[in-house]
Amino acid sequence: MPEPRADGRTSSSAGTRCSWAVGDPRMEAYHDQEWGTPLHDDRALFELLTLEGAQAGLSWSTVLYRRDAYRRLFANFDPNAVAAFSNADADRLFTDASIIRNRQKITSTILNARRVLKIQAEHGSLDAFVWSFVDGAPIVNAPATLQDLPGQTALSVRMSKALRKAGFSFVGPTICYAFMQAGGLINDHLVSCTRRAELLGS
Repeated sequence: MPEPRADGRTSSSAGTRCSWAVGDPRMEAYHDQEWGTPLHDDRALFELLTLEGAQAGLSWSTVLYRRDAYRRLFANFDPNAVAAFSNADADRLFTDASIIRNRQKITSTILNARRVLKIQAEHGSLDAFVWSFVDGAPIVNAPATLQDLPGQTALSVRMSKALRKAGFSFVGPTICYAFMQAGGLINDHLVSCTRRAELLGS
């Protein structure tokens, strides 16, 4: 297990990773393999946007440990399949304790899938739409500590407004910023983090 260092950073056999991920093997794997890695697949982007919305008011680990259940119950986040879900499907999902039982979040996922299809029709892909906010290339920040990471920015406010205008819900500025961090639109790995250097070199 990683050992805390005197400067508050954490070392491990995987190098030095952002401290928010340390201590939980699943969180560490998510950090090392996924968080901050640029996503360009509409299904994966829809999944990430959904899960970031599901996290609202909760911890990311709470959502991550339910991700397999979400994938199973939401047709592996195929936007076409989820968009076809009915009110009866929403009722069924609400009774399933393997996901977060919040009716608004469940209903939002179905409605957002329909909005994804509209975005695809108008912009070619969800990928093209969301990456247009960063001109197609990741924004690379240089946070030294977790305290340097903002909860939201002017950019995430702009994305939130655009998504809301398109009819999405559970896409507030804080959710949008977390989405951009996780999906690699923004590289917010700490400067001491091995993964930051790996992404910059890829």
